[in-house]
Amino acid sequence: MVIKVFLASLSGSTAIKKKQQDVVGFLEALKIDYAQLDIASNEDNRRWMRENVPGEKKPTNGIPLPPQIFNEEMYCGDYETFFEAKEDNTVYEFLGLTPPPGSKEAQQAENTQKLHNGSGTEEHLDDDTTKKEIVEAEQNGDAHIAELEEDDPDKKAETDAQDDIAEEEEPAEDDEESRKPAEEEEQEEGEEDREEEEELRELEEEEEQASEPEVTPHLPWSHRKSPTNTFFAALPKPNVTPLHWTICTQDSSFKPPRP
Repeated sequence: MVIKVFLASLSGSTAIKKKQQDVVGFLEALKIDYAQLDIASNEDNRRWMRENVPGEKKPTNGIPLPPQIFNEEMYCGDYETFFEAKEDNTVYEFLGLTPPPGSKEAQQAENTQKLHNGSGTEEHLDDDTTKKEIVEAEQNGDAHIAELEEDDPDKKAETDAQDDIAEEEEPAEDDEESRKPAEEEEQEEGEEDREEEEELRELEEEEEQASEPEVTPHLPWSHRKSPTNTFFAALPKPNVTPLHWTICTQDSSFKPPRP
């Protein structure tokens, strides 16, 4: 299998040139056989590269930029995916090649496989041992209980009575626990009812105060407004004693003297 690297020898972009040099230099350092295919001077290479790059890897304009890497007809990826594989030490996996013995990638694969196999066997052994221990404990416990019951029938009766008492106490505890929230709810409802009654009482008092007619204070006869009082109030006061003046003002037939 030959690794194909599609490049642009006459590219005017400095970024594209650096990416191409990075890919080629890394493949040479790993001594991986590859072939450079120029898309700038060969129209067939350009057409083949554009047709074989997957649609999800193409940019919005539909024209993929170099470098693009293939393993024969299989698409490996662009520079971004190559860079990620280089950082993760998975370049051989990225290129679809088997890592050589002794390489970092081969050691990582071996360690991962050992850990996977070891954890699987340990889990299997742990499951088997725990199952066996549980079965043995259950068997031993049942046998021990049966022996005790056979030896001492009175003890068996005591244990049965204790079990019955425990079963009776459990519902009682459950009833107490369920009763507490009910009491709390009743207290809250009672407080809400009291608050509503107080609000209603205040509203009724306000309505009664608003419906009561306004009571004017009682005024003496001399202070009430009437045509006679207004007329006499405008007249000059005669030189009489207050008693005579009061009698005159109260007598409707009184006629004031002419000036």
